[in-house]
Amino acid sequence: MANKKFKKAIRQIHLWLGLVTGIIVFVICITGSLYVFEEEIRDSMGKECLHVEPESKPFIGLEKIILNFQEIAPKEKINSIRITENEPGATVQILNKKKQVFYFNPYTGDLVGKQGSDWLNVVYDLHTSLMMGETGKMIQGWSVVIFLCMLITGLILWYPAKVKQAKQSLTIKWEASVKRKIYDLHNVLGFYASIFLIIIALTGTYFAFSGVKTAVEFVTNSKLSKGDHSMKMTIDPKANLAVRYNAIYKTLTETYPGAISMTYSIRKKDEMRVRMIYPYQWSARKQNTFFFNQKTGELLRGKLYKNNNAADTVEAANYDLHTGKFFGIIGKVLWLLASLIGASLPVTGFIMWWNKRKAKKKKPRKHHHQHRVLKKLEVKQ
Repeated sequence: MANKKFKKAIRQIHLWLGLVTGIIVFVICITGSLYVFEEEIRDSMGKECLHVEPESKPFIGLEKIILNFQEIAPKEKINSIRITENEPGATVQILNKKKQVFYFNPYTGDLVGKQGSDWLNVVYDLHTSLMMGETGKMIQGWSVVIFLCMLITGLILWYPAKVKQAKQSLTIKWEASVKRKIYDLHNVLGFYASIFLIIIALTGTYFAFSGVKTAVEFVTNSKLSKGDHSMKMTIDPKANLAVRYNAIYKTLTETYPGAISMTYSIRKKDEMRVRMIYPYQWSARKQNTFFFNQKTGELLRGKLYKNNNAADTVEAANYDLHTGKFFGIIGKVLWLLASLIGASLPVTGFIMWWNKRKAKKKKPRKHHHQHRVLKKLEVKQ
């Protein structure tokens, strides 16, 4: 009896949380499923600009490329620069504030092509902030927390009361009625996807709430490092932007060789982040990160992956775990399927609730009709 009351209470929590956040969860899961293969989709859309014919010449450097960008788009500000080190002929990409991408020849510095802001940027904004800025980020963050609660309550509701019922809870009865099929699609698919969706939701909260990082520090008994402030790098603060960025590139690649890619990102008004990613597979991302004063080129701090503690390792692995990249192409496929199932859960859940609601409305009418018939019989008698 106590178990029935407990499950009834859990069912009500599961239902109302789902009704409140269903649409938002649907949007987050659908956009997340599209973004799992973001790298592959972008490469496919811009493949004619991604590479030029490999030459025996060395990389021309960033100075020439940035000067050419400033000449082509004098009013545009650089938002990020991506240099792919391990692919011969890979173009250097400069992204402006409007999210337009300019592709430059790594041997001559000439413009190869230009691509406008694509639909994946809209997908990203929907996924991270519902296209509502900081307010949207807050709504999105708490919706993910609620979704996590729904996954846990859903597993409690799925758990069969008897061992004999376990098989029924693991298979979809395709020959059954439409209502039964919808129930099975919600119940069975939700169970199979739940472990992946819980990982996706947990890693998603890491981006949304600083408290999650604090919890990781507590669990790992280590402090998330902000970077080593003792690192020194001499860059002429009077030099122009192109010279400064090129000096940073040369110094970092000579001091920390072997990176497969290098990305400059303007993070804040006066701060620029440079990430150097090294070969890795089935592990936390091997990434050296450096922060510079954007206006002077002064190195503010740096983080080397070889010095990572447990909390740093969790942070380094979080994005790849969130997208499934951590487990290679198999992980990406599983994450895609799990996200699509996640998007279906609010839909099948709403249909189940609506069907029950309709059924409840019909019952009182039937009872009322029977009551009226009995009244007439009494009058006749």
